[in-house]
Amino acid sequence: MKAYQADLAKFEAEETQIFGVSVDSVPANRRFAQDLGVTFPLLSDFKRTVVRDYGIFNEAQGFGNRATFVVDKEGILRHVEIGNTAIEPSAAFQACSMLNKKQ
Repeated sequence: MKAYQADLAKFEAEETQIFGVSVDSVPANRRFAQDLGVTFPLLSDFKRTVVRDYGIFNEAQGFGNRATFVVDKEGILRHVEIGNTAIEPSAAFQACSMLNKKQ
């Protein structure tokens, strides 16, 4: 999250909206955002609907695996990165930049 916050201006320059999704509660997300200094929205998926729909829910441990999804303006999923590399925004930024060049 900190890396995405640090690169927020770059994403905004590409007309990209960043938001995070967590299985934590709204109050827990609010506190997490405050602690990290995150200014983009953190959404609560407390019922685990989104993480299940996107196939990243760890049933055994009850949490969503780290993942980054780039969705274009028409709502089409264009880039997916799952695992520890998803916390690094470079690939997501590159995907967003390429999408904007095609439009």
